[in-house]
Amino acid sequence: MGRVSKGEKCSFCSGQAFKSISAVEASKYFNIKAETRKRVYLCRDHYKEYKRKSKGDRDLERSRW
Repeated sequence: MGRVSKGEKCSFCSGQAFKSISAVEASKYFNIKAETRKRVYLCRDHYKEYKRKSKGDRDLERSRW
């Protein structure tokens, strides 16, 4: 049972967390410092924003398979 299912809050707003990603990955797309924490918790809205911003990088990563 992870922290998201236990009721963790979003790292950027007071919404309920939906997913968690590494802080290093989130620092590429959001204005945070990766050294301050290991994981970043995102609500649905921030997760959608992350997916929109990272779409190009994810497509490139998939094409390497």
